[in-house]
Amino acid sequence: MRPRLPFTAMLCLAALYAATVSARVEVEAAQHPSLGRVLAVKVSEEIAPGDYETLLKGIQSNPGQFNRKIVLLDTIGGSAPEAMRMGRLLRETGFDALVPGTGICQGSCIYLLAAGHKKTVSGHVGLHRPPFSSGDSAQAQAAHRHERYSPAAYFREMEVSGRLAEDMQRIVPQRMKLLSAQELASYGLNELK
Repeated sequence: MRPRLPFTAMLCLAALYAATVSARVEVEAAQHPSLGRVLAVKVSEEIAPGDYETLLKGIQSNPGQFNRKIVLLDTIGGSAPEAMRMGRLLRETGFDALVPGTGICQGSCIYLLAAGHKKTVSGHVGLHRPPFSSGDSAQAQAAHRHERYSPAAYFREMEVSGRLAEDMQRIVPQRMKLLSAQELASYGLNELK
């Protein structure tokens, strides 16, 4: 009997790991006591090709009127073109963006934060240049060949300061710059209270 306990524990850990890996994009409608009907999207872990489709399906699965639409960000970044596609969808469908106090938004997550109509940062936002000169890995680029990758154009579209794209390019991929509340506000990425 004793050897079964470690095996059972391993099975439980494997199941828990599998559940967290597949839960990068979650969409859920809820009734909030003070806000009313809310559509919440949570983006966590690494943004990868296919996440746009998951987001789109989740939004389409929750039709109707909402008092508020919020995207909660806690992601280490990932595919920049995929994040831009997701960001455009979030903007078009009227989402606000929130980095909760326990959350982090780094790398390409900045594109999701920029997409929010209202942007609130309580956690941490890290900025750096993408690791590849063209903005993403070869694999992710192949999946998005038909789309144009331009951080400056994207930020203009999202009504965020053009300095953000310039400053992002100055920070080597191996270094992460945590942005202060003042820097976030100057880029148009946080509404100071």
